[in-house]
Amino acid sequence: MVDGHMLGVGAGLAAVVVGYLLGTIPNAVLVTRLATRGRVDIRETGSGNPGGFNTIRSVGKVWGAAVILLDGGKAVLAALLGWLIAGDAGAYLGATAAIAGHVAPVWTGFRGGGKGVAAAGGSILAVFPVFFPVELVVLLVAALVIRKAEPAMLVGMVAWVVGAVVWTLAGWGDGWGPGAGPGLIAASVVGAGLVIAKFRLTA
Repeated sequence: MVDGHMLGVGAGLAAVVVGYLLGTIPNAVLVTRLATRGRVDIRETGSGNPGGFNTIRSVGKVWGAAVILLDGGKAVLAALLGWLIAGDAGAYLGATAAIAGHVAPVWTGFRGGGKGVAAAGGSILAVFPVFFPVELVVLLVAALVIRKAEPAMLVGMVAWVVGAVVWTLAGWGDGWGPGAGPGLIAASVVGAGLVIAKFRLTA
C-alpha cells in the first residue's frame, strides 16, 4: 500500500512538472510571430531576449504588454494548479517551477529562455500577494535611481527575498497566498536565484 508520504511526494513532483511545462510556453515568440505574421523571431531581434520588454522595443507596447501579462499569468496558473494538486506546498513548487521553465526551457536544450522577471512577478502575485505592490514600488524606484534595467531588476529580486524573510519572522498575513513561512522563503530564494543567475549568464 502506498502511504501518505509517498502520495505527498508524488503530488509535489506533479506540481513541479505541471508548473515547469507551463513555464516553457514561449509567449514572446508566439505573440511576436502573431503580431508580425511570422516575419520576426524575437530571439533574433533587439536584445534577443524572448521577453516582454524586448517585445515592446521590437514590436510595440501593446504586444509587449500582452507578453508580460501572459508570462506572469503562467506563473499564477502554475501556482493555482500546484495548489489544487498538492496544497500550499504545491503552490510554491508550481510557481517556482514556472520560473525555471521560463528561463531554461527543455525544448531548446535549457537555453534561450527569457530572463524570468514577469514570471517572477506572477509568482509573487500568486503566493506572496501582499508584497506584490511593494515589489512594484521597489522596482520603480530602483529603475528611476539606477537608470539601468539589470541592476534595478536585481534589486527587485533581493527585495523579494528580504520581504519573504521579514514577513515570516513578523508573522504577518499573506492575503490569499499560502501564508508566510519556510515555504515562502524557499520559493523566494529559488525564484530570485533563477532570475539573477539568468541575468548574470546573459550579461
